[in-house]
Amino acid sequence: MAKSSSYSLNSAKIAETTREWLTKRGVEIPQIAELVLFLQKDYYPDLTMQECEMYVEAVLTKREVQNAVLTGIQLDLLAEEGKLLSPLQEMIENDEGLYGCDEILALSIVNVYGSIGFTNFGYVDKLKPGILKKLNDKEDAQCHTFLDDIVGAIAAAASSRIAHRKQAEREGRVGPPID
Repeated sequence: MAKSSSYSLNSAKIAETTREWLTKRGVEIPQIAELVLFLQKDYYPDLTMQECEMYVEAVLTKREVQNAVLTGIQLDLLAEEGKLLSPLQEMIENDEGLYGCDEILALSIVNVYGSIGFTNFGYVDKLKPGILKKLNDKEDAQCHTFLDDIVGAIAAAASSRIAHRKQAEREGRVGPPID
């Protein structure tokens, strides 16, 4: 496939599309923020849902995160439509236990904010609280092999941002909350 010389990356369009696709797949920012609050409430009892939503929004501004969201949702959609080649079709369609590429893609999100996110991700991936339980439910026609891990990773990344921010506040070196 030849590269088009007219290709121009539109960051605002990619960000908008990321949010649209999450919504179309049944995921809203407050649902991800609930996961963040679940992960952080024991460490920061005064943390609010509004703050959690702000940190989720900040995570979603990162291009690496947008790329992972768009890629994972696209693979889930292709699996729903039966458009992948066998045996990949069956592995993604059935969320095969030994197929770990969904977690690897999600870890690319977690990695943006440092190693603390890995433990948060592993924790929510194992427990599947809130929206993750719904996304992991195999009863409906939708495939969320990638999306459940991506949503957990966004929450874990937002939790990492909170931990880093709170540490900076304790040390008196507070910068802008969104970077």
